[in-house]
Amino acid sequence: MSRIARAAAMAAMLGLAACSTRIVPPGATPAPAPAQPPVHAPAPARPTPATPMPAQPAPAPSAQAADGRDAGFVKGPLVSSLPFDARQSALALQAFRISCPALLKRQDASRLTRPEDWRTACDAAAAWADGDAAGFFRRYFETLQVGSGIAFATGYYEPEIAGSRTRRPGYEVPVYRRPADLVDVDLGAFSDGLKGKSVRGRVEGARLVPYYDRGAIDDGALAGRGLEIAWAADPIGLFFLQIQGSGRLRLPDGGVMRIGYDSQNGRDYTGIGGLMRDRGLLEKGQASMQGIIQWLRDHPAEGRALMRENKSVVFFRELTGPGPLGALGLPVTGRATVATDPKYVPLGAPVWLSLDRVEGTGLWVAQDTGGAIKGANRFDTFWGAGDDARAIAGGMSGRGTALLLVPVGIIARLQAEAGYGGSSPQP
Repeated sequence: MSRIARAAAMAAMLGLAACSTRIVPPGATPAPAPAQPPVHAPAPARPTPATPMPAQPAPAPSAQAADGRDAGFVKGPLVSSLPFDARQSALALQAFRISCPALLKRQDASRLTRPEDWRTACDAAAAWADGDAAGFFRRYFETLQVGSGIAFATGYYEPEIAGSRTRRPGYEVPVYRRPADLVDVDLGAFSDGLKGKSVRGRVEGARLVPYYDRGAIDDGALAGRGLEIAWAADPIGLFFLQIQGSGRLRLPDGGVMRIGYDSQNGRDYTGIGGLMRDRGLLEKGQASMQGIIQWLRDHPAEGRALMRENKSVVFFRELTGPGPLGALGLPVTGRATVATDPKYVPLGAPVWLSLDRVEGTGLWVAQDTGGAIKGANRFDTFWGAGDDARAIAGGMSGRGTALLLVPVGIIARLQAEAGYGGSSPQP
């Protein structure tokens, strides 16, 4: 999932994007659909309104803020004042335990924490009872607001579509693995001014050129190379599975094949939801994942052309262990994992979201990332698998306040360090 993530979050209202609604390879004759229930999109879950807590007053972040420390931070309310839900907090504690091995060795891109900061909490989490999860977070954490704290959250889920391990009538849409000629280039190795930047492409003669875009792949650029790990029955179903970044293929014999993000072709990601709104293709109230699916089904030729405008393509691998996997390479947890921008939120850290809807409000753990998840207070909540998860994620669009939970003592250290030329947090 890196995003499950990867393309994540454009999911729902603000921007379904990406991925490869694959056209049948040239020369192939489409076969009748298999005798299976069609992929459907349950109606978005009706949100339960809530009043989010107000964000703390904060100085305007620098326009050049590159990480959480540069964005500025203020101390938030006491953890004991947060309205924990016992079941959701227990899931968050389980997710935090899973994250601990990465927290203890991963360098934090946000520059807010160090690996050793998490040792005490992780040691305690290993033996802490899930039934008192709220007590664990109250004892070992304090809250930190990064930047303005004004949050926007969408949702994603693990979709399931009809698929087959082999090509057969009704299963004509290839699911590709990462091609061997896809090259990752770390630009920082060539110039200090390009540190942190990278590109993907392929070698053509003596030049590195952009990798095939979705139009070229739809037209057969990868056909005949043995890259297919499976075949899907429905191009629209695969399109949305790619948006989520991982999912399940329901096989003809009733078995399940789980697939996860392996790589991406390096092309820019374009959300077709935004294109459709700009062009007046969606009526008011139709700009949800469910509404977009219906439009694509009602306008198949126009839908294929529209999806080709997103040049980004996701490649998959089969998942044989626990999964799906997040950006840490660890299993993610439905209703507890959230995708964040790791430049502002330490991967593996707990996050409190207080939104204008009950769904999404509560404690989450930053275990994933996403192509559309950029900025200090942009989040994408993961809801697991099944129709309920799809219904909630498909209509998830919440606004409110976000707080980062960091081990007790971190804020005092950050404030002291800020006196030596760092950002200027408020007490």
